[in-house]
Amino acid sequence: MPGDGTRRGWEEQLKEAGERVEEELRRVVTYINDEVVPDVRKNGSEALRVAAAELHKLAERMDNRRQGSPPPSTPPVPPSGTPPSGRNDGRP
Repeated sequence: MPGDGTRRGWEEQLKEAGERVEEELRRVVTYINDEVVPDVRKNGSEALRVAAAELHKLAERMDNRRQGSPPPSTPPVPPSGTPPSGRNDGRP
């Protein structure tokens, strides 16, 4: 039948592309497991502590606003590595 050679060539290319994609996915999974996951486990607890401290500050500001108390005189300091929001109204 005419076109069968082209069809088989296309199917073969598709099969090869699928195999390359599977191999790249295996590499990505290996990289994540070997490089990313250990860092997250090592540094995750510190990130949670920083987040908890910031949430505590936010809760205090919300309580102060609800009670009509003035906000603290010094603006909150963002965690290291976090760019400031650029706002001066005490909101995160």
